[in-house]
Amino acid sequence: MQDNLIEAVQKPAEDVLGWLKEVLDYSMFHLGETELTIGLVLTLLISFVALFVISEWIRKLLVNKILKKYQLEAGTRLTIGTVVKYILILGGVFSILQTNGIDLSAFGILAGAIGVGIGFGLQNITNNFISGLIILFEQPIKIGDRIEVGDVSGDVIKISARSTMIVTNDNISIIVPNSQFIDSQVINWSHNDRNIRFRFPVGVSYKENPDHVRKVLLEVADKNKGVLQTPKADVIFEEYGDSSLKFILMVWTSDYIDKPKILQSQLYFEIFRRFAEEGIEIPYPQRDLHLKSGFEKWDK
Repeated sequence: MQDNLIEAVQKPAEDVLGWLKEVLDYSMFHLGETELTIGLVLTLLISFVALFVISEWIRKLLVNKILKKYQLEAGTRLTIGTVVKYILILGGVFSILQTNGIDLSAFGILAGAIGVGIGFGLQNITNNFISGLIILFEQPIKIGDRIEVGDVSGDVIKISARSTMIVTNDNISIIVPNSQFIDSQVINWSHNDRNIRFRFPVGVSYKENPDHVRKVLLEVADKNKGVLQTPKADVIFEEYGDSSLKFILMVWTSDYIDKPKILQSQLYFEIFRRFAEEGIEIPYPQRDLHLKSGFEKWDK
């Protein structure tokens, strides 16, 4: 009786396994000489998902743990990690296909179809992808750089294969296609280091002593915490203007590279206060009006 019970339990299980095997072995279509079954497709999907998850985990481990020990810049670490991730994905895809017996020669047809697609409508996507690779290898911009491209100004926070994400001073994220960094002029304020010199114009009355003005401007710059002590600030006597003597206060900073207007405002507030204390006049724009003769007839 016990044998009959075991046989009664095993038979449905064998039926379910047989049905499952039959489903997994069901042929969907052929790719070259390879027969793609439901089981093979599921295996490929699981393998690809695992490949992407593992490659991303390796990228994070490389960036946050291994490369961090070598005191590399954050942008350089992220670039190396991204390149390694792409290499792992590319090698993993071919390895998975070959392991599962996929006929790679059949991908020649697929490559031809992709080529036709690129020719008709994928030029921009391909251009942005190649531009992304150029950015990652040449590093004209890196994560954390302060850049200006077109009308966009902000800090680079992410570089992907197709686009780059920039955050402005107003905390607005702007997605810029990578091709724009290759085809257009890009200003990178922090390519070498984050020490930047800003130039702020100042005008005073003609009756003021230029040496006194220079002394006050340098004192204002020296007391501002956002201005670097090395290199030192400097003042240039630029020109004799129409209604004022024009100077340029030149200061170095690393804290206000992303917000120069804030530093300018701080300096101008203090300059205005110090000029008032020192009796230095900031003139209004002046215009001379010359009246020609001939107005006497209007008096008649």
